[in-house]
Amino acid sequence: MKKAFKVGVVTLAAVFVLSACTSNNKSTDSGQQTNVSAEQVVKPWISSKNTTRVNTSDPVEAAVITSQSLWMATSKDNRPGSIILTDPNNWQNAVASADLIHHPSNGPILFVTKDGIPSTTVNEINRLQPKGVEINNGVQVILVGDLDQKVEDQAKDLGFKIDKVTGDNPAALAKAIDAYYTNLAGENPSSVIIGSMESQEYTMPAINWIAHMPEPLLYVKKDEVPQETIEALQTRDGNANIYILGPESVITAKVEKELQQYGNTVRISGKDPYANAIAFAQFKDNNTGFGWGITTPGHNFSFVSSDSPTLAIAGAPFSHLGKHAPLLWTSKDAMPESVMNYVMSLQPKFELSPTEGPYNHAWLIGSEDSISLKGQGEIDNMLEIVSKSGEGHENMPGMHH
Repeated sequence: MKKAFKVGVVTLAAVFVLSACTSNNKSTDSGQQTNVSAEQVVKPWISSKNTTRVNTSDPVEAAVITSQSLWMATSKDNRPGSIILTDPNNWQNAVASADLIHHPSNGPILFVTKDGIPSTTVNEINRLQPKGVEINNGVQVILVGDLDQKVEDQAKDLGFKIDKVTGDNPAALAKAIDAYYTNLAGENPSSVIIGSMESQEYTMPAINWIAHMPEPLLYVKKDEVPQETIEALQTRDGNANIYILGPESVITAKVEKELQQYGNTVRISGKDPYANAIAFAQFKDNNTGFGWGITTPGHNFSFVSSDSPTLAIAGAPFSHLGKHAPLLWTSKDAMPESVMNYVMSLQPKFELSPTEGPYNHAWLIGSEDSISLKGQGEIDNMLEIVSKSGEGHENMPGMHH
């Protein structure tokens, strides 16, 4: 059963919340009383030695817990500049909005619904008290996408200065976000990611990168380049570095050829969504600096179940602050073989002592109904630093205590 965690105005010191408890005692054969149902502790975070779980599969709550993890809001220095509000049910808009996480916002994505701003989100906005972004005229909340008027009215009623970025379709919104960023940054990023607006699982890995770096996400269809995307590329004067994310089954060679007239194209792809995310995590263009290029130990990842892709949007800010993390897809109970092989290739190995490092870590976004405890244990084990000799801790000289 999914454990609901209702996030109020809290500080990170409140690491866990006690749920309502009931006790139903019954006698054993020996006549003793035993608790069948005892007080339970519902935790927003569950950590192992190498993993930290955002312990909810509700996207609204996951976005709030991610926000609490990164912006403690205990002082002006660790409060966000502004907050992005968007609807996770329109994944194309929500993914593209991540381009505003780093700049200008230095702030999280939080979620709204068609009915307005959920109380969970309202409480988090009030906790964060965004400072306002000076270069953006003090804006504290950016509404992204075609949101209901109720959302705008609620945001105004909270007393925050708001701005809006809208578009008639995902390609138009992505173009508008690109222009918004460029206007505030005073420069037009030469590199762009091209993703499919029709294939969420192949496009989603872009979200962690655009939350981390200035390159925007622009959209195409499988066999068509929308006019809005053409217009965004034309602002690069034929010198764009265009990174196409996904195989030809998702974005055709015809589209790639059409894109070549706007700059240099490079395709990053895998045969399935798992391999595609791995390819993106491994990729590095040394000429432009684009890409994670993670091929050695000592890194962090965000693991999201491929059955719960919206949670990747909630976890996108984990690539902006702290241990920056690319996205890897996994399954509920075990890593697919390709993911397992990739993670094993990054397992840290020490010569004499584990204190040598480096260390790996992973964020897991979702409760046990998304990624099971067994799945978490497997990921934790594969991230653990081990001896180059192959000896376990218990058999190493000097490790007997």
